[in-house]
Amino acid sequence: MDPARFEHLEPEQGSAIYPMRLQKFLARAGIASRRGSENLMTAGRVKVNGVVVTELGSKVDPLSDVVEVDGLQVKWGAEAVSLILNKPAGFVTTMNDPQGRPCVAELVPTEDHPGLYPVGRLDRATRGLLLFTTDGELGHGLLHPSHHVHKTYLARVSGVPTDSDISALSNGIELDDGMTAPAEVALEETDGQTSLLRLTIHEGRYRQVRRMCGAIHHECLDLQRISFGPLTLENVNEGQWRYLTEKENEALQYAVGKQC
Repeated sequence: MDPARFEHLEPEQGSAIYPMRLQKFLARAGIASRRGSENLMTAGRVKVNGVVVTELGSKVDPLSDVVEVDGLQVKWGAEAVSLILNKPAGFVTTMNDPQGRPCVAELVPTEDHPGLYPVGRLDRATRGLLLFTTDGELGHGLLHPSHHVHKTYLARVSGVPTDSDISALSNGIELDDGMTAPAEVALEETDGQTSLLRLTIHEGRYRQVRRMCGAIHHECLDLQRISFGPLTLENVNEGQWRYLTEKENEALQYAVGKQC
């Protein structure tokens, strides 16, 4: 790379596209966060001029080098993309599963948007709303505990939870990794054998809702996430996806404290 090639640029332009670390280039191009870009590199998913690059110290020249993620060229200055998937049961929340299990990457347009990744996880058996984005800063903000982004679930559980069970879930319940934060919990319906609970939580612990239901001795038989922050499953059938509307994008930016 020849730094002299940048001398004709205005200072602000030169500072923006001067040869830089590859993970920084990917992040600025809207592919993923800096950390997410590093993960793409170490996974062997990034090529520069046709050669796989896994070394995190590698640099790239945005004016001449051809950068690809999963075989698709990264366009400098491309706008970030976010979309909603209505995840079916049976799919693991990963973009590549070494065990060969069905994964959510098969259900979203990764060919059109290299670097697309899920914000948070739903376990294999859980259905419902899963957000994907190429905006690493947004994804990190939505998962950060300080922003308290709420998630609402419908849980079909065994038996009929008592008022004290509902109160325990609402006030916080002891799990093996500590006390949960207060939650919003309501008994929606019951047939005497099973019951439907609506739970809204603000944390993102591993299999949290299932473990909360297990802690009150009501096994979770089916679980669906129906909202994530301001997002709902409106106009997206199970197994399908759609791009976020402009209003939804603005609402997400507001949720993480960013002005549009």
